[in-house]
Amino acid sequence: MHSVAIRVSDSTFHWHLRDFISIPPIPKWLYKPRMRIPKSRPFCICVSLFSSPSCTPILEPFSFSSRILFNYGIFSSALSDQFPSTRKVNHSKGNNQHHTSNTMDGIGVDGKTLQLGRTDFSDRGQDPCIWSSPGGGQKIDIGKQIFCNRSLNMKNIVAVGFDMDYTLAQYKPETFESLAYEGTVRKLVYDLQYPSELLEWTFDWKYMVRGLVLDKKRGNILKMDRHKYVKVAYHGFREMSKEDKVATYGSTLTRDSFDEPDYALIDTLFSLAEAYLFAQLVDFKDNNPGKVSADYSRMYKDVRAAVDLCHRDGTLKQMVAKDPRRYINEDTSIVPMLEMIKDSGRATFLVTNSLWDYTNIVMNFLCGPKTRNSCSATNFDWLQYFDVVITGSAKPGFFHDENRANLFEVDPESGMLINTDNGTPMPPVDTSLRLPLNIDKSCRVFQGGNVGHLHKLLSIESSSQVLYVGDHIYGDILRSKKVLGWRTMLVVPELEREVELLWELRDTRKQLQLLRNERDHIEDEIHHLKWSIRFDGVNVDNEEELLAEIDKLKYRSEQVRLSHQQAQRECHRTFHKVWGQLMKTGYQNSRFAHQVERFACLYTSQVTNLSLYSPNKYYRPGEDFMPHEIVILAL
Repeated sequence: MHSVAIRVSDSTFHWHLRDFISIPPIPKWLYKPRMRIPKSRPFCICVSLFSSPSCTPILEPFSFSSRILFNYGIFSSALSDQFPSTRKVNHSKGNNQHHTSNTMDGIGVDGKTLQLGRTDFSDRGQDPCIWSSPGGGQKIDIGKQIFCNRSLNMKNIVAVGFDMDYTLAQYKPETFESLAYEGTVRKLVYDLQYPSELLEWTFDWKYMVRGLVLDKKRGNILKMDRHKYVKVAYHGFREMSKEDKVATYGSTLTRDSFDEPDYALIDTLFSLAEAYLFAQLVDFKDNNPGKVSADYSRMYKDVRAAVDLCHRDGTLKQMVAKDPRRYINEDTSIVPMLEMIKDSGRATFLVTNSLWDYTNIVMNFLCGPKTRNSCSATNFDWLQYFDVVITGSAKPGFFHDENRANLFEVDPESGMLINTDNGTPMPPVDTSLRLPLNIDKSCRVFQGGNVGHLHKLLSIESSSQVLYVGDHIYGDILRSKKVLGWRTMLVVPELEREVELLWELRDTRKQLQLLRNERDHIEDEIHHLKWSIRFDGVNVDNEEELLAEIDKLKYRSEQVRLSHQQAQRECHRTFHKVWGQLMKTGYQNSRFAHQVERFACLYTSQVTNLSLYSPNKYYRPGEDFMPHEIVILAL
């Protein structure tokens, strides 16, 4: 039997080595600790190993240093299976096994953060690391954080609702968007008689981003700032010059609203494939006169019609239903998140435009029992995590209380619709007909209806008591916030990479600001010298000296301008080779960022980031700054 002595401050504690398994970075020989570690305080661990000479050195597979300084929360999370928890998440429901990987950050002796590696619990049945689990509440990676625009005290929230598509279910763009693209192309060729050359086209799913605006009449794709000034513009795939942009969008007597019907907003990830196809059609029409008789506006209308045909005939959903794992990302944190919300005393609900049959397949894949085979569409265990499920909601119309759509209850097993009176089942006139029994009376499944029905089903007294999480700025967030006053959280998957790049480029951003300030300073010197020549009555000799100095300053200003322009372009392309940073356009917030700021109380990269925070957390925004405050506070 090996013995391990661990020194913490002035006390020595002994652990027994039962066995040794090579699972870095925390081996299983750290077993059954008999010590108490103070919370929120770093501590030193000195490891001494004693064994008989005949034994093989047990640390050979590892490269530990003699002293490692751990952060308490992270260390205790890695050993959470060794420490008893005051709160156990019940995973017995539905016989689910939830797994995750946990990032462990250590602090080295030089004070810098060290990545010690990942512990994979997928083969050990370890609980995912959520706030309520042992070791929860640790430092959250910047890409997983929730960002706050308006104060939100979760103690006031009585119900948390979710959209399904691109919120709980994150589709893989490389497979799902490609599937949508290919289906749309086939509809254009076979149903709308477009040239067969389209069938040879391929889809670059990384090219388009959210927040773009399509100019249907001109065949242009635009990225604007929050003031609706066009900063980046392409005609098809050809970048428009500054002169072309100004001539087209900057020299009118009245400002263009850039709204329907002449423009289309790319505000959801579902729209990326159709935007890319529209750009391809614009290039094809320009390069092949006569092959496409329709104008740009008509081409976009045909693309939209082809997309609708794909959804109407079930082309997309049938393929997803056959193999959800191919098209949807697995996220084993969804169930623990939902359990934590319900355990905190709040209701949970799902509102989706998808109908019951497809909703059941997707949610069963995400929340149902995990097997090696594809998920079973006849399993309804996932319903236990919701109080109400509304399918076929027809958002955004669902959010209008005056919407008179009937509310039907859905029998999960048969899919049969049952008439209701505002949610109360209505018995049939023919008593010989037997109503099917709901599989799980703790969750009622409905189709249609409006937000008034939902409020009644959940006994909501005030709309501000509801937090709704969605991905669609208009379909989910704007209407629910503007019309109802619901509290809102927008899911922006692109945000994770964006904030990580921002952190990496923070020194570059500072350098850009310095170059910009230098250019301003040089221009002020030039203006001062010109003013002196014009109004201060300088003699001829002095005037020649001043003019020479002005020429030097102009040359220097041009050099700084070119350096700034090149550095800004490189920074821009780091985020995206064409459209740059999602939330910025130059030095202004992008139109998309402006919408996020206006309509989303919270925004984050994944819905399950909610599980990393206390269900009673008070989210507080940072202080707003006016330009005059930034100048003063930056000193």
